[in-house]
Amino acid sequence: MKDIISQAKNILKIEANAVSSLIDRISESFIQAIDIMHSCHGKVVVTGMGKSGIIGKKIAATLASTGTPAFYLNPAEGGHGDVGVVSKGDVVLAISNSGETDEIIRLLPTLKRLDIKIIALTGNPQSTLAKASDVSLDVSVREEACPMGLAPTASTTAALAMGDALAITLLSKKGFTEEDFAFFHPGGNLGRRLILTVEDLMHTGNAIPSVHTDALMKDAIMEISSKRLGITAVTDKAFKLQGVITDGDLRRGLEKWDEKFFSLKAEDVMTHRPKTITGPMLAAKAVALMEKYSITVLMVTDEENNIKGVLHLHDLLKAGIV
Repeated sequence: MKDIISQAKNILKIEANAVSSLIDRISESFIQAIDIMHSCHGKVVVTGMGKSGIIGKKIAATLASTGTPAFYLNPAEGGHGDVGVVSKGDVVLAISNSGETDEIIRLLPTLKRLDIKIIALTGNPQSTLAKASDVSLDVSVREEACPMGLAPTASTTAALAMGDALAITLLSKKGFTEEDFAFFHPGGNLGRRLILTVEDLMHTGNAIPSVHTDALMKDAIMEISSKRLGITAVTDKAFKLQGVITDGDLRRGLEKWDEKFFSLKAEDVMTHRPKTITGPMLAAKAVALMEKYSITVLMVTDEENNIKGVLHLHDLLKAGIV
């Protein structure tokens, strides 16, 4: 068992060293690669054979989901007609550890005739692919994690990490936002967290619990009870938020004033300057605000403090935001 644990740890060290060694290689060539991809008016076509191809599919997917049109091209199929999907204005990102992969080398003349910019991720800076490329990024590794040095392991990890570095740096250069990310991820929990806004989930109209500042506490209690949100807004006559009364305020008020509590006015009991949020904000922001202040309800207001709605933690739970 000790041998197994020791071997696993050693494999992870080799893989980690493969990635960390890339840090010192980030230089002018990386900047050139980013500039080429950023100025691309077409698509980024990622290609690679075997395990490199699998890495290429992931890099293409990451690029596409972060605002850079991209797809994967199998170079073997590319040599039999599929290279026709590449057009002027595209950029090719070619992955080959040896830099001598036959299927990729055979595509180079066609790509050159189309005047396609080529970025290489290769472990051999002196290879045919590296020399034929506009920019070559060195992703060589000292050793593979495979003890026989046969199975691509550390080398594919290094290529994947460099691909991520390209994609995320490009994301930042383009000014890609959370809203942009949400547009490309409409499904699942991630999409819900990034697309749904407070106004999509909040209670509005007659569903908003509210009383005037001069309302008696017995009326405030009835409002809290009937709307079933554990809170009521306290407003002036213009329906601008002045404060809130929560279930907790009721308990504390009864302890402090006893029977006199019911004859008090809402403004005597309300919490002044409650936490609020605006309708256009992401629902995920509301979750963060609730967690920060340990509250379960937020009043939704506009810039002039007019009440637009109320949002409860249960609404966020039902929507899958939490």
